[in-house]
Amino acid sequence: MRVLVALCAALLPQAVAASICRDLTFDGVSVTTCEVSATEDLRLFHSGPNGPLRSFAAVNEALAAEGKTLGFAMNAGMYHDDRAPVGLYREAGRDLSPLVTSDGPGNFGLLPNGVFCIGKRFAVVESRAYAAAPPACDDATQSGPMLVIKGKLHPRFLPGSDSLYIRNGVGVSADGSRAVFAITNQPVNFHHFARLFRDGLGLPDALYFDGKISRLYAPAVGRNDIGFALGPMVGTVVDKE
Repeated sequence: MRVLVALCAALLPQAVAASICRDLTFDGVSVTTCEVSATEDLRLFHSGPNGPLRSFAAVNEALAAEGKTLGFAMNAGMYHDDRAPVGLYREAGRDLSPLVTSDGPGNFGLLPNGVFCIGKRFAVVESRAYAAAPPACDDATQSGPMLVIKGKLHPRFLPGSDSLYIRNGVGVSADGSRAVFAITNQPVNFHHFARLFRDGLGLPDALYFDGKISRLYAPAVGRNDIGFALGPMVGTVVDKE
């Protein structure tokens, strides 16, 4: 594994008081990560009074009424043409879209897929395990495939796959105290992206959010990606200065 020394040093265990976004290199590929502590205000966003928000700018506009703004944000799950979530979407304690446990076409249906859960702790839970024993989630979004499952890569991933895209997802620490969101800045295959979370970031469970449309809002590293209208989004909420 060819990980820069700077990456290893940056990822040593530490207490995180506020989300930290940084640019890293893993196996020759540029990646941007944002690490969030379970003590922070991390939320999912999808709709406002007039329907889907569709952009980070619209989320910031909605938060402004609270005197708040996004610390960082990224797209957080797949969606239909009308921007409705594919699979489970839970916001502020209410399920707005149901869990899907059947296999199907596309990346979402490449089982096992999973759910990213935001509560007192973070969790990435395989979808059928979630159905059997739902954890206490304030917010939750389902996506797929799982990237890392209890320290093992998804069994369908191939090291030499030529399916290369910009990709984004989330991984969670074993104790649920940290979530690390990552987006590649160069196209990679699933195998490489999953190894980033397991081998580069040391996270035992990770979930794929999407590719092609992957977007990041991270003022700390000069990012405010624009492009396709988005469905579910995830981000930290901070006081507006």
